[in-house]
Amino acid sequence: MVLEHPAYGRLRQVTPTAAVLLADNPGKMTLDGTNTWILRAPDSAECVVVDPGPRDKAHIGLIAESAPVAMTLITHRHFDHTGGLKRHRKLTDSPVRSADPKFLHKSTVPLRDGEIVEAAGLRIEVRVTPGHTGDSVSFVLDDAVLTGDTILGRGTTVIDTRDGTLADYLRSLDILAEVGEGRVLLPAHGPDRPDAAAVAREYLAHRKQRLEQVQAALDVLGADAKPMQVVRHVYADIDKKLWPAARSSVKAQLEYLRR
Repeated sequence: MVLEHPAYGRLRQVTPTAAVLLADNPGKMTLDGTNTWILRAPDSAECVVVDPGPRDKAHIGLIAESAPVAMTLITHRHFDHTGGLKRHRKLTDSPVRSADPKFLHKSTVPLRDGEIVEAAGLRIEVRVTPGHTGDSVSFVLDDAVLTGDTILGRGTTVIDTRDGTLADYLRSLDILAEVGEGRVLLPAHGPDRPDAAAVAREYLAHRKQRLEQVQAALDVLGADAKPMQVVRHVYADIDKKLWPAARSSVKAQLEYLRR
């Protein structure tokens, strides 16, 4: 029987080198939950873990049982990706690499753009893709791209305006549209998709459409309209529970347009 997303508590093989463990933390921001990716060459006894996920003993235990962990990589700082990191390190004693130095373990060097990480029989290219957060990175395999929250399996990405910007995000989508050609999309939330480049281009088109809608809203509301005023105008058709998240993206859009 071939497993399909979502498959909680079971290791689901997606490509010859990538399998996923879906954490049982569904929500309006996490969709079906956080995808923890388990990467390894077919002949490797070890694996690379991407995003251990939330603070969930059962989930972290399943990761540790999957294979000896040669390396752990973090796509970005958010708690649904890093909350289980302390226990994961305790169970696996794995080195941890990330763009944010505070998550480093058995390493003092943050991830750099273009760096090649070699582990578990794989060569993994690091691409710095900020926008969702300032520390967001993506990982390129021969046949797939792991995009963290920069591109999701469904829906759209929120820009965390504490350090994320729309200008950075659009540049990151351009990068993923280029490197994603002919590669499977392996996102941190939602189902995998067969063509990462196509999804990146869809995201770019969506962002352009939203910018046009926000500009049209400013033409009606006035150039100094507040983010929530614009949300009520542009996002009237979505669940109001999602408006706080939409406000963050609108704030980023307003900063982009006003700059």
